[in-house]
Amino acid sequence: MKRWEQGRAQVQRLLDDGRLTRTQPSSDLAASYIATARQRLSAVEAIKTIDPAGAFVLAYDAARLAMAALLINQGLRPRGEGAHAVLLEVVLAQLEPPRQEEFREFSWMRSLRNDTQYPDPDRPTAGADDLKQAKPAAHAIVDRAETIIAIMPPF
Repeated sequence: MKRWEQGRAQVQRLLDDGRLTRTQPSSDLAASYIATARQRLSAVEAIKTIDPAGAFVLAYDAARLAMAALLINQGLRPRGEGAHAVLLEVVLAQLEPPRQEEFREFSWMRSLRNDTQYPDPDRPTAGADDLKQAKPAAHAIVDRAETIIAIMPPF
């Protein structure tokens, strides 16, 4: 299988900087991450009315798992502080252009998830309106990641 060239230099820089590490590429583990992401999305439905903030965090986690699946399929794993941001950086480096609207949604979700998990009186936390946006975004991220995993070779 031919190697994936798009974003290769940026991924290599992240490896050199220690923000990414190599691991055994695993399509089985990637599939497991996708399955878990889909379970999280089902859980969102179960709790969305009784705990919108918790449901938002589950939607975020589904998106995070899907993006992590893309990397683990390639034998890559983010590490250290800001690992969730590295997920987005790697995915966008490897997939843009064309613009990946689905994955770009992860950026605002990540910021709001941090504010929700680590509340500050000066910053809003996730609510029902945020969940209404996050739920379809997370579904789109999971679906897109699953499609890409089928064609993306190990790094």
